[in-house]
Amino acid sequence: MRLLIAGTVSFMWVIADVGAVLTADSPAPNKTAPQEKAHDVASRLHQIFDAEWQRTLQENPTQASRLGDRRYNRLWPDISLNAIRASQSTTRQVLDAVKSLDHSALSVEDQLNARLFAYQYETDVQEQQYQLHLLPINQRGGIQDEDTVADVLQFDTRRDYDDWIARLKAFPVYVARTMALMRQGIGEKMLHPKIVMQRVPAQIRKQLVDVPQESPWFKPFRTFTVELSEPEKLQLRKDAATAIESCILPSYHAFLEFFENEYLPACFDDVGCWQRPDGQAMYAALARRFTTTNLTPQEIHDIGLAEVNRIRAKMEAIQKEVGFDGTFQELSTHLRTDKQFYFETPEELLNAYRECCVRINPNLTKLFLKLPRTDYDIRPIPDQMAADTTTAYYRPPAADGSRPGSYFVNLYRPETRPKFEIEALSLHESVPGHHLQIALSMELNNIPEFRRYGGNTAYVEGWALYAETLGGDLGLYQDPWSRFGQLTYEMWRAVRLVVDTGMHSLKWTRQDAINFFADNTARSMLDIENEIDRYIAWPGQALAYKIGELKIQKLRLQGERELGTRFDLREFHDVVLRNSAVPLEILDEIVSAWIARKKL
Repeated sequence: MRLLIAGTVSFMWVIADVGAVLTADSPAPNKTAPQEKAHDVASRLHQIFDAEWQRTLQENPTQASRLGDRRYNRLWPDISLNAIRASQSTTRQVLDAVKSLDHSALSVEDQLNARLFAYQYETDVQEQQYQLHLLPINQRGGIQDEDTVADVLQFDTRRDYDDWIARLKAFPVYVARTMALMRQGIGEKMLHPKIVMQRVPAQIRKQLVDVPQESPWFKPFRTFTVELSEPEKLQLRKDAATAIESCILPSYHAFLEFFENEYLPACFDDVGCWQRPDGQAMYAALARRFTTTNLTPQEIHDIGLAEVNRIRAKMEAIQKEVGFDGTFQELSTHLRTDKQFYFETPEELLNAYRECCVRINPNLTKLFLKLPRTDYDIRPIPDQMAADTTTAYYRPPAADGSRPGSYFVNLYRPETRPKFEIEALSLHESVPGHHLQIALSMELNNIPEFRRYGGNTAYVEGWALYAETLGGDLGLYQDPWSRFGQLTYEMWRAVRLVVDTGMHSLKWTRQDAINFFADNTARSMLDIENEIDRYIAWPGQALAYKIGELKIQKLRLQGERELGTRFDLREFHDVVLRNSAVPLEILDEIVSAWIARKKL
């Protein structure tokens, strides 16, 4: 399946800095074919881009819905094995077609487009052998919380409600296909560890309501947002309740029985990707995908250890500054348990997040030449998933502008969520982190959709982690504990390099990872355990943050060193952001080309 991954960037003069981007790794021209006119080659290339974008939306109807494309609002993804294999075959054919084009006949802009497209498809093709499609759910998401699709839909016509009811009725087929994939996964030993999948039954049970009207799937019908007659509203509510009772609830009952009796007992007792077929090679491939580098798991592990030591020294310096006489572990315990560092209610915590963002927004022009037109809001993580997920996450805006971006914060057990982490977390998830970068990308008109709405995790998350370091310039981190909070978050990402590679390649236990995390951060044990379980279920993804941030910091230092007084931080940020979420190698080429021109 072609998967849609949110996250890209840039401005109207996109590709202005790509003169040195074309390297020996670019696809070679087809020497045997006659030279075609440049516009013919470009036309063929963009036909492929357009057709593949439409295929991506068609194969991912819920993602299309999230982008505001309503054409597929009645559908779920076809995740049958036949559909997946057909899609994989098409991906291979499309990659061959792009490689066969005469790239030398393309403009510089389209040579970069072709290179990025080929990079993405080559990664997908290389990973087909690992059958990752046999892992359709984990404790952080899947069919157990698909009702949340309704939260991103616009219900402003009668058809929108009819489409949602059609989706309710189609749900049993989606569940059956999910179970078929999972049964195949049992046979192929493509499984998650028990320790994380033990969280899922409780999530399913939250869907098993006694009355259809209490189901989260019924939410759109509680308050209508379109002018309808009372008989129409009554009929829609009746149809929705009937669909929930006859389709949604039986599907969840069947899924719960399958999950508890067949799937969960088959899951691994240990943690780590190494347990799967070709697990070490699989993890190395995932590390390459998520970091867009050729670093080995051991090399990444070593980088993580070095970063942990560097950041630890800075944290200990603040410990001395505040006059705390105990050990670092005693300080961590103090920060986890002293009530002065926590709010008592979810409402207080939510208000603190909102107040922090109000302080950030007016100062952004100090560091950025361009800001997104699209706004964002701050909202709680849904209750049914809050206990099992991490501190926060970001949801991009709708492509048609009908919905802002959303910064979701976890209000579950506010007594475990320190005040001193709010600033760094907000910089990461809202602005100048995810929202600024992703919304700018989505506002572009002159790059292909696969770049506007897709992206590389190392860039997207590396940028957001880099954004955390800009807090001082934006009026934050004004006291030692806030600065300690920023270092805690940076340490968190450094620790990820160590524990992710530790569990998935070096055969660490879950407790080994928890102990290392707790020994080096002041995060609560609830967050630590949720984070470790996230890494267990999503091998390699956690590597992207620190590897990406280190690259951006290295490029900034390169610019400052080589340009001296001619270095402009706002211009540097502009250069980093203006070419979408590119692989780190290409980002290096873009920034280096900009530095070389500035030196002339």
